[in-house]
Amino acid sequence: MRTIRVETSAATILLTEAPEPKVRDRQTGEIAKDAVSGEALMTIGVVYIEDGESSLVKVTVPEGGVTEGLILGSPVSLPGLIARPWESVFNGQQRHGIAYRAAAVTPAAFPAAMGATAR
Repeated sequence: MRTIRVETSAATILLTEAPEPKVRDRQTGEIAKDAVSGEALMTIGVVYIEDGESSLVKVTVPEGGVTEGLILGSPVSLPGLIARPWESVFNGQQRHGIAYRAAAVTPAAFPAAMGATAR
């Protein structure tokens, strides 16, 4: 399936859920690994705010891309953020959605308020 780059320069992204290992198989507890590098994968929760609208999003990040010092509620940057549409059939029901993946999650700064002036 095609991946779509997500342009984040005009967005505010806040960390809402701390990084946790991404579980591949809930029955065995197997942790998901990157198909190419074999590195363990983590998931984080963020709120993505742009143009006055917000969305809660789960993002997959390689374990090595999780930066120390992340604080819940603080702004983060998601370099290399992509979206990948998916669909599958589970128990006879068709499901679909969008999976998000980034190369890393790093602390960021709150954007300057629009129209604010320095004194």
